[in-house]
Amino acid sequence: MSLTRRMHIVQSPDEKKFMETALKIAFATTDMETVNQHFGSAKSFAVYAVDMDNAQLLEAAQFGVLNQDGNEDKLSVKLELLDGCAAVYCQAVGGSAINQLIAKGIQPVKVHEGGKIKDLIVDLQNEMKAGPSSWLAKAMNQYKGPDPERFNQMEDEGWNE
Repeated sequence: MSLTRRMHIVQSPDEKKFMETALKIAFATTDMETVNQHFGSAKSFAVYAVDMDNAQLLEAAQFGVLNQDGNEDKLSVKLELLDGCAAVYCQAVGGSAINQLIAKGIQPVKVHEGGKIKDLIVDLQNEMKAGPSSWLAKAMNQYKGPDPERFNQMEDEGWNE
């Protein structure tokens, strides 16, 4: 199996700045509107940049002919595509795929059939604002740069050299 088509959205300088704080989130979809695919047999993915207030499509990718069960090679191409993603939303995911995703720092998220991508993004943004779950908090902190006020805080606490 191979990646047959991949569309990247060109980003302006402002959008590149947005990407410094946004999380990359993938959705297993064939119609770019709903999560309607099992991870291992997904024919395509939509990848978005998501932060607390904004979401933007980054890329869409389609795969060639897929051999079903017993073909672990199909996962390597998908894992490569999802490199840098914090999570992948899908209808189902097998145990081997879960282990490989977690090892790459990608949280698999199972959703009910027909879950709308736009609704899932809003739910994710609301969770970011309200207090993220453990995987989301970890992902958000991973991409957060050092706090420029940290040295002032240390000085206020009485740190001396």
